[in-house]
Amino acid sequence: MTDPSDQPSVPPVPPTQPAPPAPPAAPAYAPAPAAPAAPAYAAAPAGPKTNVLAIVSLVSAFFISLVAIITGHIALSQIKKTGEQGRGLAIAGLVLGYLGLVAGIIVGIVWIAIFSAAVSSGTVTTY
Repeated sequence: MTDPSDQPSVPPVPPTQPAPPAPPAAPAYAPAPAAPAAPAYAAAPAGPKTNVLAIVSLVSAFFISLVAIITGHIALSQIKKTGEQGRGLAIAGLVLGYLGLVAGIIVGIVWIAIFSAAVSSGTVTTY
């Protein structure tokens, strides 16, 4: 038999600390009311389309007056029939086109007058 004194001594185990208390459970809240279903939105309807010739009339008024006048009149006719947007653009193109045309005619007359005066005074020789 074994004598208890013959066994090696084991150091005593220190007492363990008690586990910390568990945090309190979160209070049970009532579930949030269901949000109403969001209405399905379709793409916004496009507004009335702007007449392309009205835009062309306004832009071309700064470069070629005759094109602005022609496209402006066609645009006004189309706008009246279809109800498109762009009446103001077409009118602006017409006004600027007519002003450019009148200015071009005046510059041409003045240029011819100056050239004819120079020829008649003998400043410019013609062959």
